Amino acid sequence: MSLVPFDDRDGEIWLNGELVPWRSAKTHTLSHGLHYASLVFEGERVYGGKIFKGKEHTKRLRISCNILDFDLPVMDEQLELAKQKVLHANKITDGYVRAFCWRGSEMMAVSAQKTSINLAIAAWEWPSYFDPVTKMAGISLGIADWKRPSPESAPVHAKAAGLYMICTLSKHRAEQQGFQDALMLDYRGYVAEATGANVFFVDKKGTLHTPTADCFLNGITRQTVISLAKSMEIEVVERHIMPQELASMKECFLTGTAAEVTPVSRIGDHEFVPSEICRQMVEGYSSIVNPA
Repeated sequence: MSLVPFDDRDGEIWLNGELVPWRSAKTHTLSHGLHYASLVFEGERVYGGKIFKGKEHTKRLRISCNILDFDLPVMDEQLELAKQKVLHANKITDGYVRAFCWRGSEMMAVSAQKTSINLAIAAWEWPSYFDPVTKMAGISLGIADWKRPSPESAPVHAKAAGLYMICTLSKHRAEQQGFQDALMLDYRGYVAEATGANVFFVDKKGTLHTPTADCFLNGITRQTVISLAKSMEIEVVERHIMPQELASMKECFLTGTAAEVTPVSRIGDHEFVPSEICRQMVEGYSSIVNPA
């Protein structure tokens, strides 16, 4: 199956205050965001024409901008309205929205305090990240060689483009080895997350364990699932988890805007059986994002 390039599609993209034809939404090749990774973004799901937790995503986008030493160039309310314009213009009812902000081309050096700040919003139809059969059977993860960096060496709490380079490398290696994704450890050797999703484990007592989000994003889906589990009176423990503890866990799943809630059947040599807790989380999350 041939890929449809993202720069050659029909539709419209919101760029710096106006809707422009999809193929005309361009930035210069000497953009600071391209050369120095001074770009932040948000990925948001659309269900039935409504963005799930759009305001929370906008808030996080502003925080990411501030961490990278610039500001979101519009008010939150303006960004929310712009997202809706993009959905309407592209006739999206179930899909994905990406808002992203980057430094322009006025300066081409490490220092870029006088660059303009650009903002764009695109949306497209996007089904479940994994097909239903694969999803419920559980996906497989390799264990990445790359590690999530410490808060002293990278802006780990920003959804910044530069932080995803090691995720791409890790996922490519995992796919080459026959896995669908990779589990990443952090700089201390603790379990961190997958390449684009947070991870949860279920022990023999039915308690949920998830790594402390101290050097990676505390995902919006992660937070939603924690609240969901607690509402079901499932105990949730946020803590540092060592890789050797995986052998004692019964179930495992990933959470993220793209992944939603996706069961895991294998991480390296460790096997899991998606069962009751996975089912409850998959169905519970689905009921939240697709209310009757």
